[in-house]
Amino acid sequence: MNDVRVLRAIAHPVRNRILSEMAASGPTRAADIARDLGIPANQASFHLRQLAKYGLVEEAVDEGRDRRDRVWQLVAPEGFALDMGTLEQEPGGKAAVSVFRQQSAAWAHQVVDAAYSPDHEPGTMQSITTQSLKLTKEEAREFTGELEDVVLRWAGRTRGRDESRRTYLLHTMLLPHSHVDAVTGEPAGDEPA
Repeated sequence: MNDVRVLRAIAHPVRNRILSEMAASGPTRAADIARDLGIPANQASFHLRQLAKYGLVEEAVDEGRDRRDRVWQLVAPEGFALDMGTLEQEPGGKAAVSVFRQQSAAWAHQVVDAAYSPDHEPGTMQSITTQSLKLTKEEAREFTGELEDVVLRWAGRTRGRDESRRTYLLHTMLLPHSHVDAVTGEPAGDEPA
């Protein structure tokens, strides 16, 4: 997807969370989203209509009980990729990409803070894995593909509205190890001669 409007749509934290819930649950109603996120049903409906406007969700006509029962589904349940370089070239793209990156980084900080918090919800499981790998660019691409296959297999296996299940967040990053000094947090410079 290379539409700046889509980027603006998913930069909104509530819409992003709705997309995450729908990826985990499958077709869903606004009332279900409202309950899952703890927001008013009219707010959930508004955000679902906005996501539909940008082509990210659509009505799942066959899922409703009758014509008045609106059920929504993801257009791309397996996810979609954004090419930030291409988006930056679009009118208004640089600003949209900048806002998206800032909001995404802030959200990632919240995720990391929650993962390392001593306050864990009873009856749930949390896991943090940090592993360094020596990879070529092609190996990194292959490794990422294999991880995505595992996640998609599990998503398909567990997707649905099952009250015994919680929505868990898996946030993975694969990037070259930082050149930041582990002690000072400053960019690492060349060692003195």
